[in-house]
Formats: sequence, structure tokens, C-alpha cells
Amino acid sequence: MFYNSMKTTLNRNEFLKSLGFKGASLMAVYCAASGLSSCSKEENVSPASNVKSGTPATGVDFTLDLTKTDYSKLNNPEGFVIVNQIVIVRVNTNTFSAVTQVCSHEGNVAISYANGGFNCSVHGALYDINGKGLNAEGARGLTTYKTALTGTNLRVYS
Repeated sequence: MFYNSMKTTLNRNEFLKSLGFKGASLMAVYCAASGLSSCSKEENVSPASNVKSGTPATGVDFTLDLTKTDYSKLNNPEGFVIVNQIVIVRVNTNTFSAVTQVCSHEGNVAISYANGGFNCSVHGALYDINGKGLNAEGARGLTTYKTALTGTNLRVYS
């Protein structure tokens, strides 16, 4: 018997084709049932969004206690936190901004805050502090949420 030492690699498409219809169907069912991260680009799905469709959920309503260590960054202008897939930023002394972490370009959970605006680390979509798109990738804008500060409690809601 001849041993071939050359390494063979297949991409996912080639692998599924090699399984045939029954094998590919079985893999599809397995991936759907188990939620394997290799079968999906979305991670950390939470009630704040429907990441599969890239559509942020409605009915968001939670309160953050700014005296808690997890949210203390919000005590300073330009400080931000990510909670329930919502990026929350303290714009100035009395103003906050809250937008979905789900990018409107392709539904990636990749929105962050930097340099006075929001950006997607996957495809470079840019948004202003109000969630308005600033380039072609961000043209659809971001879902925004209302905020209300009462004492040291910040309410984020839709």
C-alpha cells in the first residue's frame, strides 16, 4: 500500500459535497440544533436583538446603576459600555447615546464606540453619535434607543 504524505484540505463547501445529500442534510440539522459557532457568524445572542436577521429587538427596557463597577465608565464623557448588545456612551454631562451593537450592513455583532462615533470592526461601517450612517457600509444607520438619567440610574429603553 502506498502512503501519500501530502496534506489534503477541503473548504466547507467541498466537505459538504463530499458527504453527499444525506450527509450534508445531517450536518445542517446538527448545526441548527446545536448552535455550533462554526455554523454561524453571530455570537452572544441576547434578547436585545435578533442577530440572525440583523434586526434589533423592540421592547428594550433596562436600568443601569452607575455606581456599580461594571457601568462606572459611564460616569465620564466618552466612556462607554456594552450591555445586552447595546453600546451606551456618555456624550457629555447630561447626554447619553445608545445604539444596537448589530451592524446594519450585514448583521454582525461588531459595533463599538471610538473618536466620537460608532464603527463596525468587520467591514468599516461608520456612524455618527446618533446612529446615522456616514459611509456606504453604514448607509442604513443603526437602531437607537432612548436614555433617561435619574440620579445614578440610567434607563435604556425603546
